[in-house]
Amino acid sequence: MADVIVFDLYGVIARTQTPEAIRRIEGLAGAPGPAFWDAYWACRPAYDAGQESAAYWAEVASRLGVSFPDVPALVEADLDSWTDVDDTMVALVGELADSGRTLGLLSNIIGDLVPRFEARHGALLDRFDALVYSCHIGVAKPDPRAYEICAERLGVKPGDVLFFDDTERNVRAAREAGMRAEVFTGPDQVRALAG
Repeated sequence: MADVIVFDLYGVIARTQTPEAIRRIEGLAGAPGPAFWDAYWACRPAYDAGQESAAYWAEVASRLGVSFPDVPALVEADLDSWTDVDDTMVALVGELADSGRTLGLLSNIIGDLVPRFEARHGALLDRFDALVYSCHIGVAKPDPRAYEICAERLGVKPGDVLFFDDTERNVRAAREAGMRAEVFTGPDQVRALAG
């Protein structure tokens, strides 16, 4: 049985951007297509580690060689695109917490999104023993320090942790840091591995 379980947030408990949200962001940026998203994701690590929104969007625009007409609207659309959760996983988190498991959340998340997500999903987040956000600790997965800080905040060694993330490179990094880690496939997988 796994007594200490750490979850990634997006792609595991929270949903990723919908096609509608993606189209809205592209429309506001005036830069649809793969080049926009390549720049969006390439610039994201610094944003996840605490960079200000205006600096992030300026960097994305610079990479594309464009100027965004309404950065505040773009920020708002981006934040809105990351606030939905998977109710099945929310229920599973509750089950695990009720069974006495120690739960952690280790998320690459931007600073502006934290208060919005917390306001909307406070009851879910209250079930975790540690909330470790990249924007607050100054490093993002797959940096090994992110996993070490998470284990420290839970009061355990990395080897005591079962970690779920939807991204293979983050899972590999967690394993290198000493955690038992798996690429998330769904609630049944979590139940089977948590014991």
